[in-house]
Amino acid sequence: MRLTDEFDDARTWVVPVGDDVPPGDVGAEVAALAAQTPGADRAGEVTVLPRPLRRPGRVLLAGTGDGDEAGWRAAGAAVVRALKDDEPAQVRLPADLDPAALRGLAEGLWLGGYRYREAPTPPRTAAVELVTATASRYDRSLAQAQATATATWLARDLTNTPSSTKNPEWFAGQVVDAAAGVTGLNVTVLAGDQLERFGGLRAVGAGSVSPPRFVEISWTPPSVPAPRHVVLVGKGITFDTGGISIKPREGMRLMKKDMGGAAAVLGATLAAAELALPVRVTALLPLAENAIGAAAFRPGDIIRHYDGTTSESTNSDAEGRLVLADALGYAAERLAPDTIIVLATLTGANAVALGKRTAALYSEDDTLARALESAGTAAGERMWRLPLPADYVEYLRSDIADRHSSPGQVHSVVAALYLREFMGGVKSWAHLDMSAPAWAEAHDLELTKGATGWGARMLVRYLSALSPA
Repeated sequence: MRLTDEFDDARTWVVPVGDDVPPGDVGAEVAALAAQTPGADRAGEVTVLPRPLRRPGRVLLAGTGDGDEAGWRAAGAAVVRALKDDEPAQVRLPADLDPAALRGLAEGLWLGGYRYREAPTPPRTAAVELVTATASRYDRSLAQAQATATATWLARDLTNTPSSTKNPEWFAGQVVDAAAGVTGLNVTVLAGDQLERFGGLRAVGAGSVSPPRFVEISWTPPSVPAPRHVVLVGKGITFDTGGISIKPREGMRLMKKDMGGAAAVLGATLAAAELALPVRVTALLPLAENAIGAAAFRPGDIIRHYDGTTSESTNSDAEGRLVLADALGYAAERLAPDTIIVLATLTGANAVALGKRTAALYSEDDTLARALESAGTAAGERMWRLPLPADYVEYLRSDIADRHSSPGQVHSVVAALYLREFMGGVKSWAHLDMSAPAWAEAHDLELTKGATGWGARMLVRYLSALSPA
């Protein structure tokens, strides 16, 4: 995809409904078709105008709704699906198009064109050109869209990868490869005896033939001071059988997605480096496979975490919070973060409360919560803030450990309260329970069937907003 100021009638033309129409016969036909097609201006609506034996041979009328960024993103996703494979196309941009709208259009074209088969395949957007007389005005918007789309593609690719390939060692290797040669990016991978203090991670990974890994990837701007340090923590369970508390067959069907949080925070950190954002970012990925084996941890076990405290676990299918607890303890002790943001496909209760497209947001920092909600709205990734009632902390009480990790009440809220126990002295923190929106059962606007990469786009927006103008 590229910006150009030259029209090419050998390509399919894409014309936004309601904007200045092209000159000549094409414009007259476009105007007549739009007038006779109810709903042609709806965001994500595409109306096809065939022009056999003429040039251009096809014109796509694209509805942008209110003409805001979300409407243009929906239009881009619909257009790329209406194109045939890598059909060459040009999108005619209005002369006064807002740069944010172009960013939305480009994101829609890239994200709607995503596809995954047995191995990741290139998105169907290489042959699309965006036509404008003021290309330089949109360079930054296009770069932001590309970095965001690349982050989301990576998160989708990793999440869609079958768990027969995607064990913790393989995932850690993908991080190392992605960061190789990028100035300002550093990766540390811990394994074996280096995980001695990571009691939750070791317990969850003990039943698998694929041992756990702990990955730290950090972005430090090489040439400008970074006034803030944001730590992103992503749940990285490469497959979740439920362990000894085994899931039913249907509950296990999509458990290759249980590392969607780790994939999203990785993608966002790489995007921060690509955009050279002047904010320090560290992503922590606790990676394990929760399997059934002779060494698997048992209901009733006591687990000692990185921070030295203990958890009683009576459900080995509540494993995600155990690995996150170690990562949070590590962050609080070693990284001195200003802000911690956790992304995790943590509970099925998320979907019960909020449906398939909305994540649950937990935070005690109103400013942070508003910033994340704003970033999510701009990026097209919804969330809803839920409470952290003080009296629910009683559910975490254990007679034999510092806390209970798997009480049976108020699952999503209590899981967030459990994670809060490991934040140390960090007051600015947020947890996003994003199990439901991490997966789409069908194409929907810029989402494609399968992994959505939820959270990568929102985090890129959030980190970008922290940057000085």
